[in-house]
Amino acid sequence: MHLLALILVTLVALEHLYILALEMFLWRTERVRRIFSVSAALSEQTVAMAANQGLYNGFLAAGLVWGLIAGRADVMIFFLACVVVAGLYGAATVNPRIALVQALPAALGLIAVWLS
Repeated sequence: MHLLALILVTLVALEHLYILALEMFLWRTERVRRIFSVSAALSEQTVAMAANQGLYNGFLAAGLVWGLIAGRADVMIFFLACVVVAGLYGAATVNPRIALVQALPAALGLIAVWLS
């Protein structure tokens, strides 16, 4: 596997571990409320939902790390495709910026893995 593919997959995995931390553990902080454009009141009302979303992001990261450790392109392709779909859905339903932040890096990783 080419180094570029490994770097891109690693970056996507790290991004999703970061999102896990934001959504599961830091959701009520002012910084995270600003990142997600959520008021303090809405943050309190959605803390369990955000933690659930964070857990799903953790599963995406875990799958990518599994693919990296095992050297399994098929596993990386599956989880990168999941990230692309989630990013496009988030862009269509929540904020178009998600396409750039989440879907684009995963799509670049997917292409790099395919070409490796």
